[in-house]
Amino acid sequence: MNEQMKSNKIIEKTKSNHTSDKNGITNGVIWKQILYFFFPILIGAFFQTLYNTVDAAIVGQFAGKLALASVGGSSGQMLDFVFSFFMGLSTGATVIIAQYFGAEEYKKVDDALHTAYTFALVGGIVLGIISIFLTRPFLRLLKTPENLMDLSTIYMRTLFSGLVLALIFNIGSGILRAIGDSKRPLYILMACAAVNIVLDLIFVKTLHMGVLGAGIATNIAQFVSAILVTWLLMKRTPGLQLSLKRLHITPKTLGKILRIGLPTAIAGSMFNVANMIIQSSLNLMGVNTVAAWTAYGRIDALWWMINRAFSISITTFVGQNFGAAKTERIKKAVREVLAMEICSGMVMSAIILTFAPFLLRFFADSTDVISIGIQMSRIIAPAYAVYAIVEILASTLRAENYVYITTIVNLLGVCVYRIVWVKFIVPNGSLKQILLCYPISWTILAVFMVIYYIVMQPKILKRLKNPNAL
Repeated sequence: MNEQMKSNKIIEKTKSNHTSDKNGITNGVIWKQILYFFFPILIGAFFQTLYNTVDAAIVGQFAGKLALASVGGSSGQMLDFVFSFFMGLSTGATVIIAQYFGAEEYKKVDDALHTAYTFALVGGIVLGIISIFLTRPFLRLLKTPENLMDLSTIYMRTLFSGLVLALIFNIGSGILRAIGDSKRPLYILMACAAVNIVLDLIFVKTLHMGVLGAGIATNIAQFVSAILVTWLLMKRTPGLQLSLKRLHITPKTLGKILRIGLPTAIAGSMFNVANMIIQSSLNLMGVNTVAAWTAYGRIDALWWMINRAFSISITTFVGQNFGAAKTERIKKAVREVLAMEICSGMVMSAIILTFAPFLLRFFADSTDVISIGIQMSRIIAPAYAVYAIVEILASTLRAENYVYITTIVNLLGVCVYRIVWVKFIVPNGSLKQILLCYPISWTILAVFMVIYYIVMQPKILKRLKNPNAL
């Protein structure tokens, strides 16, 4: 009873401190608010990317080519699949809380906070255990070379043992961003990236622990991030107060979160499923190709962190304005963010194509590996701006509770198409033939997404004027 009374006081305080005229997302200058929100997310994504990038760089330099291929390759694809799935689920919490916050329904915000955190805790533990047992069978399914099998298994199982920590941080930071706080998740990521770098050097370079040391370093850093974001939600977030005594799952609230999060998770993970199929083909080309794919993947991550920052920004912005029923702000924001990300994609393409030889040397000193990596960049990097269209339109629709068609489009345009491409169109194809499926599939997705958005968005915004839209 005391906990409930305390919760009611917090909610009442929120009502007095968070009136709609104080919320820049629903009232401020749109492009300024987007960039104000975007840059902390971008910098945070950079530091989050450092987790895996530092692992790859330090392992590659101090543990060798086999170790580098083991922290990337098949293990990298599987880890991306699992983490992408749960990041998709966390998007459901972000959207729902952003909508409630924009509509000033603070009791629902509190309920969604505790439901989402509890789901992250329980789901992370369960999936982590399952993933540990399935690690080796999946590595064999992806035709991982035998000389990489043991090291890849060690690295993956180590990270899966800390999966719950990663999920707690992602859910927690998503909740903070949903209410407009993108700075403090950045500060946490900066601190934890520093911890990860120091521990990588100690465990891998000094203690010669190889991929095991890299995995342990990442887990410790993620433990720190999970503790910090939990502390912020419990003690230092005006209007929100996570209480471990009040952890619960409200089925109706969880249903709303999963209605957004589960299709998003499936859509995101489909990219990884398709990438696993491609990885299995690349594995047959030898260690040099696997190492090059790992190295280029770390460079490619620079674009994807920009892409994700724009995605989170437009999701939060549209979610809050959707809750506040401000249709004109939604339309204007989509146009402005779409233009910004397309331009960013073009700039990143030019940078990577120009500096790929230099950037690849951070991860490998083999001439063959660098040469293969350069070839990969010339196939994939020019199409970044095309995918920008897909990301912004899909994120907008997701924030408006329309996720099912985008999920189906991803299933067909990414997973099914790439499998058909690799297995039937170019079976036993060259490196270039295999990787061409990326720009082609992005183009297909962009065409479908533009058509669907043009048809549906006017109807969605028209329905929003009805109070029953939420």
